[in-house]
Amino acid sequence: MEDEWLRIAKRLQAIASTGIFFANDHHDRERYGEVGELANQMLSRLGNIPVSQIQSLVSDFAKGYATPKVDVRGAVIRNNKILMVREGTDGLWTLPGGYADVGLSPQENVVKEIWEETGIRVEVLGLYAIRHKAKHEYDPDARDFYKLFFACQPLDDIYPLPSGLETTDVRYFSRDELPPLSRGRVIEKDIEAAFRFRVNQVSAIACD
Repeated sequence: MEDEWLRIAKRLQAIASTGIFFANDHHDRERYGEVGELANQMLSRLGNIPVSQIQSLVSDFAKGYATPKVDVRGAVIRNNKILMVREGTDGLWTLPGGYADVGLSPQENVVKEIWEETGIRVEVLGLYAIRHKAKHEYDPDARDFYKLFFACQPLDDIYPLPSGLETTDVRYFSRDELPPLSRGRVIEKDIEAAFRFRVNQVSAIACD
């Protein structure tokens, strides 16, 4: 669960971003700008990282109405093992996926991400979870995310598995032998939910 001060700082940053974009009076823009600077300082202190890094994470600041970003992830299960990729940025493992691109549906986005990161073609079986990142045990983030998790079926039987430009390794893992997870991207219950969906063919979606 997200720290309360982190939640407040992110909310202030969003208010400042939207306020600057819509404000017509230059005094109002200055006030919203100051609120944004204070929010960035709070986020910097909470994350123990430079303010400039916070600013780079929110590249769309004051460019429109502030909304959560969308992250799509695909759970590909084959022979009771789940497909995972090792991230080049932190060396840890996650379900393949990433930011949703404009112009593509959520399903098209996850198919594209899996192909780019693993070299495997898939079809989407269903959406098994929608999570608000801040409400769960992911690593803290200065940005706000909705995370969409899809169960997918592999169309290719490729060995050895290739890796994409942003990943350094691709493997299948059994549910009781998971590798160290990149916890800003995926946590254990995301993987457990994928196995439950496939085993029980559950149609209900976890929305939390």
